[in-house]
Amino acid sequence: MINNISILKNITILYAEDEKDLREVTHQILKGFTKKQYVAKNGQEGLELFKEHENEIDLIITDVNMPLLNGLEMVKEIKKINLNIPIIVATAFSNKEYLLEAIDIGIDKYVLKPIDISKLLQVMSQSLLYHELKDLYIDNLTHLPNRNKLKKDLENKNIQLMALLDIDEFSTINDLFGEKNGDIILYELANTLKNFFKDSKFSIYRMDADKFAILSLDEELDTSVFYNLCVAFADKIEKDSLFINDDEIDINITIGIAKGDGERAYKYSQRVINYARAKLQRIMIYNESFNIQQSFEENIKWVKQVKVGFRDNLFKAYFQCIVDTRTEEVYKYEALIRYITKEGKEIAPINFLDVAKRTKLYPNIIKIIINDSFELIKNKKKRVSVNISFDDIANDETTAFIYEILEKNKEYTDLLEFEILESEEISDFNQVTKFISNVRKFNCTVGVDDFGAGYSNFNLLTLLDIDFVKIDGSLIENITTSKDLEIIVSTIANFSKEFKVKTVAEYVSSEEIYKKIKELGIDYCQGYYFEKPVGYESIK
Repeated sequence: MINNISILKNITILYAEDEKDLREVTHQILKGFTKKQYVAKNGQEGLELFKEHENEIDLIITDVNMPLLNGLEMVKEIKKINLNIPIIVATAFSNKEYLLEAIDIGIDKYVLKPIDISKLLQVMSQSLLYHELKDLYIDNLTHLPNRNKLKKDLENKNIQLMALLDIDEFSTINDLFGEKNGDIILYELANTLKNFFKDSKFSIYRMDADKFAILSLDEELDTSVFYNLCVAFADKIEKDSLFINDDEIDINITIGIAKGDGERAYKYSQRVINYARAKLQRIMIYNESFNIQQSFEENIKWVKQVKVGFRDNLFKAYFQCIVDTRTEEVYKYEALIRYITKEGKEIAPINFLDVAKRTKLYPNIIKIIINDSFELIKNKKKRVSVNISFDDIANDETTAFIYEILEKNKEYTDLLEFEILESEEISDFNQVTKFISNVRKFNCTVGVDDFGAGYSNFNLLTLLDIDFVKIDGSLIENITTSKDLEIIVSTIANFSKEFKVKTVAEYVSSEEIYKKIKELGIDYCQGYYFEKPVGYESIK
C-alpha cells in the first residue's frame, strides 16, 4: 500500500537514466505524480541540469551506470553544491560495493531495476519526509542539532547540567566582514566545539544566530569540572585567531552555566548568560542569590508602569539647580525625568530608564523633558539644561520634534541648553555635529555630560563645537580622598580653559567637596550640597 505520495505533487525532480526506453516510460509515470521533471541522458547532463536549476529541484533519481559521468560520480559533485538534497539510486546491479559506496556518499534510498513504480513512489515520499524531519532538527549551516532537537532531548533525556555560549558583538563582526564570513566563523566555531567536547558525554547544539548549547550527558559530572572545561574552551577561542581570506579575526565569547533537571537547566542558563553579559563576566554559573527572577519580575512590572505612565502623564521633569562656583548663585537648572506615582511618590530613572529603552518608549522621555523645560523657561524665566543621548540625535522623529518645538519657541530658545551624554557611545560624529549646528541656529547652548567617565575623551573638545563639559560624578564624589582624582579633574579644568569651554562639577554633596572644586577653578557646581531635584512648583 502506498502512503504519503500526495507529498510528491508539488515537487520538482531530476531524473538521470541512459536507457532511452526506460527513461521515457519512467518519465511519463513520474509526470503524473510530480509537478516538474528535468530529465538527463547521462551523469554529466544531470550535473549541468542541477547546476542550472538547483533552486527548483527537490529530489534526484539516478541510474548508476551511465556514460560520461556515472550516477555516483554525479552525486558526489552535486553533494558539493547541496549536501542535503535527497537522492535515490536505481540500478540493475545488487552489487554490495555499489550499495556501500552509495551509503558512503549520502544516498537516501536504493531501488533495483526493473523498477517497481509503486516501490519507487513510496521510496520518494519516504525520502522527502525523512529530509523534512531532518531539517526540522538539524541546523543547515553547522549540521549540529538545533533548538528543536535540544528541546526534544531535554524532554527525553535526564539532563542535569548545561551551558549556553554566545559570541560577543557578533552583529559587529557581520557588519565588518560580511554575513558570508560571519557564517564561516559560526561553522568554524561549531567544529571547534565538536572537537573540544568530543567525548560521548557531551552534546552540542546550535540554538540560533551565534548561540550554541553544550549538554552534559554525564549525570555524575561535577559543576566545577564542567566550569573548568568551559574556561579552557573560552581561553582557546580567545587565544586562537580565525583566518578568513588571510584576515585575522579575534572573537570573544560569554558562557552561562546552569544545573537543573532538563527545562530548568535550559531556563537558568538563558538567564545567567544575560546576567553575565550585564556584569561583564566571561563565564558565570547560575545562582539563586543573583535574584535574576526578581529582576525579571521587576522588569515586567515596569514595562506595564512605563506604558501607564505615558498614558496617564505620570512622567514629569524635576529640576536641580546648577550654581556659579564663585558666587553660589543659581545659574541654571538641569531637567531630570521622574516617575510620579498616583500616590505622589517620586521614582528615579534608574528604575525605569532601561525598560523604556528596551520597549522603544524612550523617545517619549525627551519630548516630556523639553516640553516641561519650556514651561519653566517661559513662565519663570529660568535657564534649563536637558540631557540628550546619541540615540535621540540619531532618531529622525525625535530631532524633527526638537527642531519643531524650538521653532515654536524661538524667543525663549537662548535659555535652553543640551547636554550630550558622553557615557553612551557616539558612533557617528557627523550626526552629532549636524545636530549641534542646527540647535545653535536657535541660540541654544550645547555641552557634554559625563565628561571624563572613560578618562580618554579629551578629543571631544576638538571634535565637537561645545560650550561646556560636565565632569562625571565618579571623578567628583571621592575627590577629597583621592589625589589621583584631583589630578584628573584639575587636568580637565585646565584643558577646558585652553579651549574656552566652561566646566561643571556634579555630585557636589558636601562643603568639603565644594571647597575643593572651587580651589580647582571649576566654573559651576551641582549636587545635594546645594539642592536636590525639585518639581516645577518649588522653583521661585
